[in-house]
Amino acid sequence: MRERRQRAVLHAPLQREGAVPRGLVLRQRQRRPRRLLQADERDARRRLGRRGRRRRPRALARQLLQHERRSDEARSLARRPLRARARRARSAAPRAVKRRAFVLATLALAACSRGSGKEKKLRVVSLSPSTTEVMFAIGAGGLLVGRSRYCDFPKEAAALPVVGGYADPNVEAIVALAPTLVVGARGPAGPVLEEGLRAHGIDTFFPETESLDGITRMIVELGRRVGHEAEAKRVAEDIEDKRKALAEKATKLPRRRVLFVFDAAPIVVAGPGSFPDELVRLAGGENVITRGGAYPTIGLEHLLALDPDVLLDGASDMRATKSLRERVEGAPGWRELRAVQKGQIHFVGSDVLRPGPRIADGLLTVARAIHGDTFKP
Repeated sequence: MRERRQRAVLHAPLQREGAVPRGLVLRQRQRRPRRLLQADERDARRRLGRRGRRRRPRALARQLLQHERRSDEARSLARRPLRARARRARSAAPRAVKRRAFVLATLALAACSRGSGKEKKLRVVSLSPSTTEVMFAIGAGGLLVGRSRYCDFPKEAAALPVVGGYADPNVEAIVALAPTLVVGARGPAGPVLEEGLRAHGIDTFFPETESLDGITRMIVELGRRVGHEAEAKRVAEDIEDKRKALAEKATKLPRRRVLFVFDAAPIVVAGPGSFPDELVRLAGGENVITRGGAYPTIGLEHLLALDPDVLLDGASDMRATKSLRERVEGAPGWRELRAVQKGQIHFVGSDVLRPGPRIADGLLTVARAIHGDTFKP
């Protein structure tokens, strides 16, 4: 009886507070021997610390109940993230699909809104005379907003702002004009200029133009980029027709040995693989320079050994005070040449050698310089 009273006193708070059913508590406690109950009490006192030692059995039971409740809640909270992660894993795939569909729909709407608006107006800066001539020849001169200092044809180009030269363009001046496209022949500035312009969001077009085929391709591609492809194709076809007619006529004439000179001190000439070399061959001439690169420098002794039939004056500076004829007629070494003695020195201006829409006229000029003014294709 005494043991039962102690159990009732010990577990009365549990029954009053409604923690567990009355019968369940009694049944569970009745099955535990006295020594186990004492062990439970000692374990509870040890877990609760010094405060539990001074409490009475009823207070000790209440504190033990609160401790057990907190333990149950902690275990429940520990299991809750696992259940939440499982739910998220089950629903992750549908949410990812929905999110992807939403992003694609947003991009599609943005693309439609851009397409429905006005296209950005083209603003072109040309850094070489050849590309400037092409722009006017295909009817796109109105798109130009800047030019190099050497762009002097047609006369309408003179009204455009200058942004430096072919080899030394002013990037700041170009950017200030807010162009959408910068074009020009591939020159000394090279990739550095292209990278600098692209860093400012400006498109560039610097094609190779060291052959007639390269020139016609450049004209067509430039026309495509500025929205004048049909006109550009007509200009390219006209150049090709004139080239074929002239080459056919030149093959029927005797070939003459030609030296294309660009400077006399030092002596800079056109070599194999260069654009002037191709013009000489198409015009029915034979270039006496067969090695050394596209534009080699030769010595006076080498020049005397070559002794060409015709000297073509392609002076790099058209505005020089003296022509090649005036500079070499009385010069030592030069005056011994057959071409100088027979007066076969012919001026071919650099303007007609520009790799642009007038190149067919330049080819005709070279052919007449080699074969005489009576040459007609």
